Amino acid sequence: MTTYRAAQIAALGSPFELVERELRRPGPGHVRVAVDACGVCHSDTAFVNALVPGVRFPLVAGHEIAGRIEELGEGTAQRGWQPGDRVAVGWFGGSCGHCRPCRQGDFVVCQNLKVPGWAYDGGYAEKLIAPADALARIPDELTATEAAPLGCAGVTTYNGLRRSCARPGDLVAVLGLGGLGHLGVQYAAAMGFETVAVARGGAKADLARELGAHHYVDSTGRTTVADVLQALGGARVVLATAANSEAITATAEGLRPRGELVVIGADPAPLGISPNQLLMSGRIIRGHPSGTAQDMQDTMAFSVLKGIRPMVETVPLEGTAAAYDRMLSGAPRFRMVVTAG
Repeated sequence: MTTYRAAQIAALGSPFELVERELRRPGPGHVRVAVDACGVCHSDTAFVNALVPGVRFPLVAGHEIAGRIEELGEGTAQRGWQPGDRVAVGWFGGSCGHCRPCRQGDFVVCQNLKVPGWAYDGGYAEKLIAPADALARIPDELTATEAAPLGCAGVTTYNGLRRSCARPGDLVAVLGLGGLGHLGVQYAAAMGFETVAVARGGAKADLARELGAHHYVDSTGRTTVADVLQALGGARVVLATAANSEAITATAEGLRPRGELVVIGADPAPLGISPNQLLMSGRIIRGHPSGTAQDMQDTMAFSVLKGIRPMVETVPLEGTAAAYDRMLSGAPRFRMVVTAG
């Protein structure tokens, strides 16, 4: 085979198109991956619409990738990788190794972070070339379609919770019950937190409880989200997965003293939280990025241990445009996954 198929955006404003591309060999420190599955994340809109600097067209998006190593570049075998190894590549697509955060070992906030679909071609394709430091080993118990969403949605919610101030038995609220939130609820319950799922309307109440939530809050109800959380004793942590600053703001008064609002839902609108809401109660607001390749492996291992899986809808590579549009509509339950295998 000398070519492979990719779903690319030729120029800003152009639709997805399926094209043949020339197969390339991986350079030193890189591997070529045969892509089996790639999750469709809302963050891809930042690249498709060139909302961040450095986007280049034609563009192949996709940063929730699961596949198999097909060819090794120089130096990668010494790192323990072999052809045929099942690997995932997520939002963390490699680091520069020389900026200050990298030199301090905090690779996920690398100032030159290599996100697939931004720094290099992503996973809406049959093949991918990625840096070896981006690779996470997929456990045998996970299929490619199960592993792919854990590279961003999974590791972000898992890491956001395990690095928070919450401890087993604490009240933890997960705002949003979509691609990230449905995993966040499962992780929160499995970590031993008294878990509150917060979403719009009453239709998701039964699902929230099936996922492990002990309580469900309808954010459109007559009683505010903050009041409900305070009636339950106040949240030690709110994991805000919803990409809605107004909804995130509405949870702040539901935090207990020294409670923590962990924001992982991206919205360009500012939060409407005043310093007075933070000072006297010692509350904390913290943004949380995704996670390194090791964090991804930890997420997958924990998911296997606790029987946690993403809920997905799959489409073939030819259906990438439809999958992307369906993601934008908010209709999936809960993650669109493009399959290329």
